[in-house]
Amino acid sequence: MATITGFRIADIRFPTSRSLDGSDAMNKDPDYSAAYLILDTDSPLTGHGFSFTLGRGTELQCATIELLAPKVVGMKVEELKGALGEIARDLVSDSQIRWLGPEKGLTHMAVGALLTALWDLVAKHERKPLWEVLADMSPEEIVALVDFRYIRDVLTPEEALEILKKAEPTKAERKAKLLEAGIPAYTTSPGWLGYTDEKMVRLAKEAVAEGFTLIKLKCGGSIEDDKRRLRLAREAVGPQVRLAIDANQVWSVDEAIAWLQELHGVDLYWIEEPTSPDDALGHATIAKAIAPIRVATGEHVQNRIIFKQMLQLGAFSFMQIDSTRVAGPNENIANILMAAKFGIPVCPHAGGVGLCELVQHLSMFDYVAVSGENDARVIEFVDHLHEHFVTPVEIKNGRYLAPTKPGAGGEMFPDSIKRFTFPDGAEWQ
Repeated sequence: MATITGFRIADIRFPTSRSLDGSDAMNKDPDYSAAYLILDTDSPLTGHGFSFTLGRGTELQCATIELLAPKVVGMKVEELKGALGEIARDLVSDSQIRWLGPEKGLTHMAVGALLTALWDLVAKHERKPLWEVLADMSPEEIVALVDFRYIRDVLTPEEALEILKKAEPTKAERKAKLLEAGIPAYTTSPGWLGYTDEKMVRLAKEAVAEGFTLIKLKCGGSIEDDKRRLRLAREAVGPQVRLAIDANQVWSVDEAIAWLQELHGVDLYWIEEPTSPDDALGHATIAKAIAPIRVATGEHVQNRIIFKQMLQLGAFSFMQIDSTRVAGPNENIANILMAAKFGIPVCPHAGGVGLCELVQHLSMFDYVAVSGENDARVIEFVDHLHEHFVTPVEIKNGRYLAPTKPGAGGEMFPDSIKRFTFPDGAEWQ
């Protein structure tokens, strides 16, 4: 029986600020980074997880993971799957570290990295990709993974069980369809705010040729720049391709409403993160004022409680879960189940370092085992840094193809870890 014997942590940073990849109105020069965790066992199995960061401060996230990781040393890999609900609740409830959150920020993201690594071990032990491990679990097993504290007023265990049981009879059919056709993607690759107009137009045209039917641009630098870039983008992609924009929280509520009312004639599909991710009421106010433009948000929503409030208020039309912001797959399962109850499509945030690799598993689980068919479901795709992962995402005709290799998707090549570890890796010398 394989046992977790120890852990290793690396501060991995990619110098994306040099080319302004990832640049937006709030994050002008990000270095895509990961506080990276490897769980070692007394067998060939290793578990890999991480928290996504933007450069400076990654050392703080690494230190927080190091506070929690000893709690799983000694656990038996074969016993993890049935215990991960309780393990997640124990990690989130650590009586000393919890005070630094609670359930938000560095500590919560550290729990997420640790749980992702544990799920990676489970999936490798079962020789399945994580999405399939989750989809093959019974409704009762899935409900046992969820911490219903603070969300029972909108979703009880009994309601969650009902949602899962309703999807159960047709799971096999959707699983086969997923393996054949994948899930639609949208791309942000053309839209970074630091790109020139010429580069944006060229990449937008390339994205359409590659089969993407939704393209997102960063916005919020200046209203005149946004008007110009959106006009050029619409001319480049034609009338049939959806255009979305992402403000990355740069506006207050009144600024968001006034700004968006100026953007005429380009048929905007959604505005993403128009204001503070903690402002549930503000998002609801914006959503009501700017209709028929829709609101999408979630990559910085810190826990299931904020998502609950946004759903109660009708604050968004698309829930954008992130694979490293909350407490790992367990809390995102809670978010997915709440969204299913409210009939809101889950359209995950991705990009960054390995976020595409991780979050595809959650979206595919959602499709197979929870919400089923939904024409509005898409997963974000950004064409950066996939070459550093053992199982990189595969995109074909604008769709995510389902991974078939075992694991949760976050394992990086040892050479990449060594080269980009900060500050001693070769890339940083």
